[in-house]
Amino acid sequence: MRTSAPLLSVLSSLLLTCAAACHSPTATAVEVVTSADVPANAATTHVGTRPGNVGQGTPLTPEPGHALAAFSEGCFWGSEDTFRHVAGVTATAVGYTGGHTKNPTYEDVCDHTTGHAETVLVEFDPARVTYAQLLQVFWNSHDPTTMNRQGPDFGDQYRSSVWTFSPDEDAAAHTSMATEQKRTTGTIVTEIRPMGAFYVAEGYHQQYDEKTGRHSCPLPRHAASL
Repeated sequence: MRTSAPLLSVLSSLLLTCAAACHSPTATAVEVVTSADVPANAATTHVGTRPGNVGQGTPLTPEPGHALAAFSEGCFWGSEDTFRHVAGVTATAVGYTGGHTKNPTYEDVCDHTTGHAETVLVEFDPARVTYAQLLQVFWNSHDPTTMNRQGPDFGDQYRSSVWTFSPDEDAAAHTSMATEQKRTTGTIVTEIRPMGAFYVAEGYHQQYDEKTGRHSCPLPRHAASL
């Protein structure tokens, strides 16, 4: 696998630790993402924080000419940081989706009773980055073969999921997963489902890594290829 040099220059070197499940605000770790042919943002100051005019279960509407994507891959702190460094991503936020509880809190989700997954919502400009490229970032930045787990983080809120906004995204996600399975030793357990209600997470979770200057889970599955 070829590695994007600009992306590697943005992200730091590998560390073998990972934040504990249902993190305290002081938990720390470092992630490295390898991604072929995906341009990187040198800084994230211009990346917005209201993708789709996000709210508490309200309809999501991207800016004209933009599109939405949503991914679950373990702790959403690191997931959001990953996608904010992809050129063409215009806004991100973290929250909860896929479950049955309305207006869940972080504590609710950590109780494993809501059915929700920690999720990063991404607004992007398809003229600058394709949905297929975002899917490749998703596969490379976590382990999709572990059920309800990323590293030391256990629970259904840490499951691997792609949430689609259209039939085209659904088809692209299934095609991408089939391609990824061919180069993966274990069985990919990622679920691909239409996007439902998205509940934006508490403020202290938003852009957590940028606010703290730290990098957090999930750890990249292809780190060894560096």
